[in-house]
Amino acid sequence: MALTGVSPINMNSSYTNKNFSNSKVEIFDWLKVQTEMKNKLGADIYESWLKKISFEEEINNYVLLSVPTRFIRDWITSRYLDQILKIIKDHKKDIIRIEFKIVEKNNDNISDNQNTRPLESKENVSFIKDSYLQYNRIDPNKKFGNFITGSSNNLAYQASVKVSENISHYNPLYIYGGVGMGKTHLLNSIGLELKKNNKVMFISAERFMYQFVKSIKSNDMVKFKEYFRNTDILLIDDIQFMNGKEAMQEEFFHTFNALLDKGSQIIVSADRSPNKLSRIQERIKSRFSGGLVVDIQKPDYELRKKIVENKIKDLNSLYAEEFKISQEITDFISSEITSSVRELVGAINRVVSFSRIYKKLPNLAETKVVLKDLLNLYENKVTIDQIQTVVCKFFKISKNEMLSSRRSRYLVRPRQTAIYLTKILTSKSLPEIGREFSNRDHTTIIHSVKTIEKLKVKDLDMVDNINKLKNQILYNNTENEI
Repeated sequence: MALTGVSPINMNSSYTNKNFSNSKVEIFDWLKVQTEMKNKLGADIYESWLKKISFEEEINNYVLLSVPTRFIRDWITSRYLDQILKIIKDHKKDIIRIEFKIVEKNNDNISDNQNTRPLESKENVSFIKDSYLQYNRIDPNKKFGNFITGSSNNLAYQASVKVSENISHYNPLYIYGGVGMGKTHLLNSIGLELKKNNKVMFISAERFMYQFVKSIKSNDMVKFKEYFRNTDILLIDDIQFMNGKEAMQEEFFHTFNALLDKGSQIIVSADRSPNKLSRIQERIKSRFSGGLVVDIQKPDYELRKKIVENKIKDLNSLYAEEFKISQEITDFISSEITSSVRELVGAINRVVSFSRIYKKLPNLAETKVVLKDLLNLYENKVTIDQIQTVVCKFFKISKNEMLSSRRSRYLVRPRQTAIYLTKILTSKSLPEIGREFSNRDHTTIIHSVKTIEKLKVKDLDMVDNINKLKNQILYNNTENEI
């Protein structure tokens, strides 16, 4: 199936004479095709997209259709072309392909529209107030001054500062890193600095997509293009969410080139490097790679400690009473919360909230309970041997007894409890757990887990024991209450 923007057809006389045209109308009924498209693909899709298709000609074994814009053509061909061709073939079997051409239609109501909705002469784009400003809010609290730097993010920080001082110095600037590492903070900081003297647009890829589709549906693509291509600074967050959306990628590519040509600055963030973006056009990835690509890595211990101390200082400035969190807790949070800066800040907020609610600072054991779902102790440090040791000590039996084949009641319940805790506290498979419990069959493991789950429903002592054991295994302490 061949698709082109403009038909390559050579209109010779044998195809354009009056007799052929008359027979063509009798044989091929476009109105029936439209009705069937509406019935099979749905009224919403038809009204938004397919209604804009016009029938031009039927020539030999293909039909020539027209649409008003390139964007509509790309959207339709990438999503509905196969269904449209099937519907057309149902009406005429010898049609094997569809060609599209762009036919821009004059709007006779332009003057009327202008009378009812006058453009404001001082605005570059009149609809900026209604459509875009609500998605272009730059947070005044996310600035360079409160971005804490360390070895893991210093390069991204310095590049961002440089761009703010001299636009187009690194163009585009592509910042990537994991969730909660500070990418959005840096984009926001750049926007804050540059909006003083430039027209800045800060938008997420998802919102860019939303506005793109909305503009196509309302035939406002000229306004969409004018707005994005007339900005001085374009900041797009989470570009990876543009994946697979061919029509939008097409528009973004041309917007990207237009901005570079006029010397505008483009800053992009993503959760991965350009070459690892999936379902993004190669030419777009190539443009990203052609600028400055910097990554933000996981914060090291020194940076995490600086962030914790600064967050505590900020919170103390907000409240009348000061929170003198102990060095032991500060060091503990800095060493154990390693996945992201966002979770690190969240941990401090929890500890401070605890202090305000209970009117006291938590000790280390209480801190571990408050932060239990954020701690890496769970995933990285729990071993089957550790579980077995803690359970045996709790029930006052030896490990040899628990792992033996004996079925005495005083041994069976601890054994089942250890197996249950291993299942919920580690990522080990059933066969792996069985091997660690003297090569027991995986069905025995399943039976043990189900037995404990049933006992927990009706036996409060069992629930209490499980909670105490979990607390000891995860946090290496005997306290289980705040």
